[in-house]
Formats: sequence, structure tokens, C-alpha cells
Amino acid sequence: MQSHDKDLLVITVIGVDKPGIVAGITSVLASFNVNIEDISQTVLRGFFAMIMVADMSKAKCSLNELREKLEVKAKELGVEVFVQHSDIFKAMHRV
Repeated sequence: MQSHDKDLLVITVIGVDKPGIVAGITSVLASFNVNIEDISQTVLRGFFAMIMVADMSKAKCSLNELREKLEVKAKELGVEVFVQHSDIFKAMHRV
């Protein structure tokens, strides 16, 4: 699949580190058939940070529905989640 055929999102998650954050967030993505293209996570002095690029071109939901489900899961986990379409993310961060 060409990159222009993909519907890419940038998903960031931050909060105090604890077990289950990655599993909780990625399980929501998997449940809606959203594919993780790239993922990076780190823990800095007890603070968890993760950024993912995910393809939702074959998703079984809308972007708004996915965002809502991720926000519910994030609240359960005690973290913050931010979901942006890659086009918007690129436009906001263009120099």
C-alpha cells in the first residue's frame, strides 16, 4: 500500500508510568482494526510518553469514535491521549 493510500493518525499518550498503558491503548486500536505503523515509548523519571503513527484506512469506526474510545480508555488508565490526523499534525508543525 502506498503512503498516499493510508489514512494516518498521530497518537500521543502521556502520564505517570504504570503497567498496562501500552496494552490498554493498543487494544482499543486493535478492536477497531487500526494498524500501528510506528511506535516509540519512553519513561523519563517516572513519566510515561508514547507516540504512535497508526493507519485507520481499514478501521471499523470513524475518527471521532476512535478518539472517544481512546479518551475513555486513557481516563481509566490515568493518562492523557491526543489523536490528530497526520495532515493536520503536519500543517500545525510546518516551519
